[in-house]
Amino acid sequence: MFRSLTHGAPGPTDLVLTTCFDDLEVPAFADPAVQEAVRRPGFKGELRRVVEARPASGPTVLVAGLGPRARFDQASWRVAAAALARKASELRARVVQAQASGLEPVGRSGQTLGEVFGALAWRSTEYRGSQAKLDDLADVGLTASDEEFDRGVERGLALAASANWARTLAFTPPNVATPDWMASQAEGLRALGLHVRVLRGSELEEERLAGLITVGRASVNPPCLIRVEYRPDGVSGDPVVLLGKTVTYDTGGLAIKPREGMRGMKGDKSGGCAVLGAMHAVATVVRPPLPVVGLLVAAENSVSGDAFRNDDVMTFRNGVTVEVTNTDAEGRLVLADGLCWAYDNESPRCVVDLATLTGGVVVALGSVYAGYWATDEALGAGLTSAAEETGERLWRLPLHREYVESMKSEIADLVNSVASRGAHPVMGATFLSQFVPEGAPWAHIDIAGVASTDRDKDGQTPGPTGFGVRLLAEWLGRGGLG
Repeated sequence: MFRSLTHGAPGPTDLVLTTCFDDLEVPAFADPAVQEAVRRPGFKGELRRVVEARPASGPTVLVAGLGPRARFDQASWRVAAAALARKASELRARVVQAQASGLEPVGRSGQTLGEVFGALAWRSTEYRGSQAKLDDLADVGLTASDEEFDRGVERGLALAASANWARTLAFTPPNVATPDWMASQAEGLRALGLHVRVLRGSELEEERLAGLITVGRASVNPPCLIRVEYRPDGVSGDPVVLLGKTVTYDTGGLAIKPREGMRGMKGDKSGGCAVLGAMHAVATVVRPPLPVVGLLVAAENSVSGDAFRNDDVMTFRNGVTVEVTNTDAEGRLVLADGLCWAYDNESPRCVVDLATLTGGVVVALGSVYAGYWATDEALGAGLTSAAEETGERLWRLPLHREYVESMKSEIADLVNSVASRGAHPVMGATFLSQFVPEGAPWAHIDIAGVASTDRDKDGQTPGPTGFGVRLLAEWLGRGGLG
C-alpha cells in the first residue's frame, strides 16, 4: 500500500487523520468542512467508515468512525486505523499527520496506529521478474501533532519493522531459505549487539540433538541450532528463552504430503522467523532489563534414501525414547531438542515456544486465535494480557496427564503422533511437555492458523503475518514471566 513508510514529516502535510465516535462530536474549533463531513447523511461514526473533508485551505482531512464510545478499545482502534491507512494509500498522500482526537491511552493509541500503518506497508517484491508491473505507490512520512501520540507512532513503526522482517523471512522460498540461510540472517543481528552461535554437524552429534539430526538428515541442506542472545551490560541472571520451530520446508518426509498439502510449506519456519523478529525488536525497541535468548531449531524435512521412517525409535538427550509413527509430525521432534537444550544449558527463568505445529489448532480456532498451553499461571496470564494489548490473540487449551496415556508407545516411551485425530493440537503440546522438567515455567503457542492469511482486510494483507513478534515484544517489555 506504500512504497516506503518512515516516521516524520519530510515536507508539508497533505493529509490529516482524525476520528469521532458514533455521537459525531468533533471539537468546536474543527474546520467547518470537517464538521460538515461528519454530519453527512449515511455516516453514523460506525467502525470501518471513513469520510473525507476538503477544507478551503490546508490539507485534506480523513475522519474515521470509532463506533460507540463505551465499547472503544485498542482492537476497535486497529480496525479504524486500518481504514485510515487504506484511504491514505488510495489518496496517494505523502505526508500524513495523525491527531489524538480524544483517543486513550494516547501513547498506546499512537503505537497502534504505527503498527497498523507499518503492517500494511509490507510488500515482498524480491522475486518479481522482468515481466512484473509493480504498483506506483507513494513514499509516506507519518507523524502526529501530539508529542506523546507521536512517540507512540514512532515506536509502533519500529515494532512493525521487526514484524515485517519476520514476514519477509517466512515468505522467502525454500530454495533460498535453507537452514544455513536462516543462520546467516540471524548472524546479521550481531550488528545490533546480539551474540549469535550456530551449531552444525558434529556439534549436533556432541550435543545429542537427535530430533534435528534425524529430521534433517534426508536433505542436502543440513540442519542447525541457531542461538541468539541479548544481554544488557551489567545484567546477570537467567534468561527468558524464546524457541522457534524452523522447518524451512516440510514435505512430510516418507509420510509425504499430498499435492494440495505441499504448497505453502515454506511457512513451516514461521515460528523461528517470529523469534528472530522478536529478537530484532528486543535489540532495537524494547531493550528489556533482562537477558533474552532466542533458539531456532532449523531443519528441512525432505525425502531420500536416508530419510527417517515410521517405526524408527529415537533417543533424546533427556533419555526419553520416541517411536516415530508419522514422519509428518516432525516439528515436535526438533522442538523437543530445543526444549532439552534450553533447560540443560540456559537455566531459563521460563521458555516460550512458537510453532506452526498442528492442523488441528486451525480446526479448533481458525485464524482468529493461536492456541496456547502453559505450565505456569503467571506466565500464562502475562502472555494473555500482552495478547489482548497487541491484538495477537491467544486461547488457552488444556494440558492434563490423561493425555500422556494416549501417547504411550508399546516399544518406547512415547509415539510422536497418535492415529486418532482427537484432541490433535493438545496431543502435540502434550508430547512437548514430556521434554519440560517438572514444575518448570513453559508455554507453547501453536500459530498454525494465524501465521499467514489469504485475506486483505483491516490490518492484514495476504501472506505471512509475523504473528508473535509484537506479542513477545509487549510481554518482554513488561518483564517476562507475569
